[in-house]
Parts: sequence; structure tokens; C-alpha cells
Amino acid sequence: MGLALLLHQIEIVLIVAAMLVLFVTERLRYDVIGALALLAAVATGCLPEEKAFLGFSNPVIIIIASVLVLSRAIETSGVLDETVRLVIRRLKSPASQIGFMVACVTVLSSFVKNIGALSLFLPVATECARRAGRTASIYLMPLAFGSLIGGTITQIGTSPNLLISTVRRDLGGEPFQMFDFTPVGLPLAALAILFLSFGWRLLPRDRVGLRSPGQVFDIKNYMAELRLPPGCALIGKTVREVEEDTDGELGITAITPEGAPRFVPHPNRRLQAGDILTVRADPPRAKKFADANKLKLVGTIDAARIGAGDLDVTEAIVTANSIIAGKTVLALNLRRRYRVSLIAISRSWMPIQTRLRDHVFQPGDVIVLQGSLKDMPDTLAQLGCLPLADRGFKLSRKGSRYIPLLALAAAAVLILIHVLAVDAAFFAAAVAMVLFKQVTPKEAYDSIDWPIIVMLGSLIPVGMAFNETGAAQTVAQLLVQAAAYVPSLIALGAVLLLSMLVAPLMHHAAAVLVMGPIAAAIAKDLTLNADPFLMAVALGASCDFLTPIGHQNNTLVMGAGGYHFGDYWRLGLPLSLLVILAGTPLIAWVWPLSASG
Repeated sequence: MGLALLLHQIEIVLIVAAMLVLFVTERLRYDVIGALALLAAVATGCLPEEKAFLGFSNPVIIIIASVLVLSRAIETSGVLDETVRLVIRRLKSPASQIGFMVACVTVLSSFVKNIGALSLFLPVATECARRAGRTASIYLMPLAFGSLIGGTITQIGTSPNLLISTVRRDLGGEPFQMFDFTPVGLPLAALAILFLSFGWRLLPRDRVGLRSPGQVFDIKNYMAELRLPPGCALIGKTVREVEEDTDGELGITAITPEGAPRFVPHPNRRLQAGDILTVRADPPRAKKFADANKLKLVGTIDAARIGAGDLDVTEAIVTANSIIAGKTVLALNLRRRYRVSLIAISRSWMPIQTRLRDHVFQPGDVIVLQGSLKDMPDTLAQLGCLPLADRGFKLSRKGSRYIPLLALAAAAVLILIHVLAVDAAFFAAAVAMVLFKQVTPKEAYDSIDWPIIVMLGSLIPVGMAFNETGAAQTVAQLLVQAAAYVPSLIALGAVLLLSMLVAPLMHHAAAVLVMGPIAAAIAKDLTLNADPFLMAVALGASCDFLTPIGHQNNTLVMGAGGYHFGDYWRLGLPLSLLVILAGTPLIAWVWPLSASG
């Protein structure tokens, strides 16, 4: 039996080593590598067949999928647009933008679950990157790392801090308290914020993230129409002022005053009640602008008025054989005959000079139609228009902009007061997004990065096998035996380093449960205080900056940032060294090594 167990330990170590080599060399997709590692663990007997797919029921899978749905709802709601505009206007350089957002997510992570803090800032970061014309990859990994280091400030910030308190109690001591971690975590967090504000330059600039439906292609010259009602805040503002307020996201190309002909406005022309503005923008951006200023997007309809259920907003191209080619919206009477409304139109080869209702459709025109979700495919077939790739266009509903933020806040509170577990709280928030129609079911499924889910679901059981075969304990004990021959401060640093290294292999929570007792045993053998060694375990397990698989926050940004497995060490290695070099003496200063200290 002992020989068989030793054989399994060797096999699982070889499987993990081969998996890491494949990840670094990037010869295969990361989800395929995870699946192969899982199959190898089952085939060698390191992992029982009945446990092979337990990873897909792990709470981490639910948390990541739910957070992605919640982030999509926050992004499409437009509720954080003002925050984005503030960041871009006040902070021009990427260093200042990244530093500000990393500081915010770091501080927030000390009091709420770090994945919740990260999920709030993901839409802000991606939108800042888009508007600044930069790749999102330089924003997202620093945010993820900031959320991890922020969790080390308090006991509730991250699971390793909670678990190491339990380990301390099981060893016969009192559990660590809420702010016992602050004297070490807070200075390290400040150093990390400073480093990440400049260290983002170490990341590759050519990474393209998993594109949302709205980024599959970019048609910049859509024309839409907005009507200014009496009492609108824009009345009295000039065209130039309005365009400057939108940071170039929207341009006013024409104005049709009430009862007067359409004209191209002077930049100093002041807007009046009843004006119909012809604007150049994507429909969702025009809609966000309209919602913020209480304008009406001309052409939008209510589901009740057409007797439909859910409304769909679809992009389509007018073909040569289309029945609408050569006709106007008025002549076609689209709303009455086909129960669809024209929201916007784009023509790449020439600007549109007429009102939308008077526009003569031509083959090649790209149109945006709003109508019944279930009837839209048949309607497009009748019109002879081809649907384009789904960009997830969604015209937000009145009064619903703050629902995603309220759902996120409610989830955080329920977690904080221990009413719901993290996975249950975020799952409930994601379901609420569908129930309150912040996202459609299709948008919810499309927002989930399924290759990441497959990779995690495959690797979690591999980590279980690495732990349950005893390989983790064997490797840890072999590596820490050298601690008896080095100075106590070096031994403390070695425990911190080892906790960092084993976290990606078995999940950060399992790393604490394995390394905690080992660290306490090392302290006892060296006749040293166990507390600094326990603190080192918690800090090391929380600071997995080297891989995307040790912590769900790293995994969460992998697809959106387009990161490769090897990208993490570019920024993570120097940050890990910073944590070790600064964290080790900090721990020893706050928690004296001497058992009598």
C-alpha cells in the first residue's frame, strides 16, 4: 500500500509538471491542457473516477460565472459611465488611471470579498481602455493583483486569513482577530499600489482579450435621432459643449427644430426644446446618453404597444434583393406592417444627409432594428436583410440603471453578515440580473468565458489529487527541511515563498490547511513563535501572482485581458519578490520570532 501511494505521488507530480510545461509553452489551448491533466490523473489512478468531475460543482466555478454575468449587467447599464468619464478627464496617463483604480479596488477588497471588489471595477477598466484606445490587458491584471493584496489587510478580506485563524485555534491558541493582519497587510498594499502603478509596463501590449459581442466589429458612423423634451438639462447648451461632455463618444451632425427644416448646426448653436438631434454614435452609446439626459431615442417602442414579449435589437445588412432597397421608412411603414422600428443606420461609403424616416435604403446599408425577440428572424427574412454577428445591443429600461450595483451591494452585505455563502450570494445576484431584465438569458450565457470554466473544472480535481495522494505534504516537508539549517528570518521567508508556490497547485484555501500545521511544526522545531509562520502562510497563499489558476481573481481576468499563462509571471514575479522581501521583515517585526518575544 505504501509503495502504491508513493507511485501515485510520483505520477501526480509528473502530471502537474507536464501540465505546467504545456501551459508555459502554449502548444495547446489552456482548457485542453486542463482536460488532458484531468484525464491523466484518472487514467493513472491518482484521482478516483467518482471525483473526476467534482471540480465543475466547486463554488469557484459558480462564483466566476456569476461575476461575469453581473459585470456584463453593470457594463451595459451605463451606471458607471460617469465614473469612467471622471477617471479619463482627471487622469490622462495610464499610470495614473491604473494607480487610481488599483488603489480603489485594494482598499475595497479589505472589507468585502476581493472578487466582489474586482467585479465592480472590471467594467470601469475595460471601458477606460476602450475610450483611451489602449489594450485592456494593461489594466486588468494590476486590478486582479491589487484585489489580492488588498484582501490581506483584514481578516475578512480573503479566505486564507480566515482559515489561518482556524488553524491557530486548532493548534491551541486564540483565533486571529479582524485587524491583526493590518500592520503587515496595509504597508504591503501601499507598496503594491505604487509598484503596479508603474509595473504594468512589464505586461505585453499586443494581447487581445475575449471580445464582447459589442467588440466583434466596430461600425463608427451610425446615425440615430434624439428628441429634447421641455425641461431637459441640455437646453441652452451649445453643440460644442454637448460633444465635449461626451469625450467624443457622440457627435451632433444635424438638428431638426420643431416645425422647421433640418440643418447642419454651428458649434455655438444652442439647443432648444423640441429639437431632434441627429447624432453619430452606436445605438447603445446614444441610448446611454439619452438616459442620462432624459432624452428620447426616436423610433424606440414599448413591448406592450406591439403586443410582444421581450424586445430584441438587431443589426442587419440590406442585401441587393431586399424588398426595402430603394424605399424609405415612411413608404415601408415598418412599424405597422412588420412591427419593427428603425433605431439607427450606417452607410460606410457616404454620410447620411436626411432624417431617418426619409432615408432611402440601399444595398450595403447597415441598419439597427428593434422588435419582438421571437419574431425578429422571420421579420429579417421577409425584409431580405441578413443579420450580422450579435453585438449584444441592449436598450436599457427606464429606472433600471442602478439595479446591478444594488444587486452587487446586496450580495456583499449578505456575505459579510454570513447569511449566504459567496457562491450562493453571487449566483442570486446573477439570477436577479435576468429576472429584472438587465441581461437576457442569451446575454448571460454569452458573458461567461466557457474555456476558463472548463480549465478550472478540470484542474480543481487535479489539485485535489495532488493533496490527497500526499504529494503536497511530501514536497512541502522536503523543501522546508532545509529551514533547520538557515537563519530564522530566512526560514520565515522560505515558508512564505513555499506557500506562494503551492497555492496554484491546490487552491489557496487548501494551501493554508496543508502549510499551516507544517509551518507551526517548523517553528516548534526551531523553538520559535508559531504566529509569524502562520502569518507567512496566510500571506503567501493570498499572494498568488504567478499563475492564472491559483486564485479565481486571476482566472477572472484571463479571458478579458487575453493573457497567456506565461504573462502572469512578467508582472507577478517582481511583485512576489517585493512581497517576500518586504513582507518577511514586516511579519518578524510585528510578530516577533522569539517564542519569549
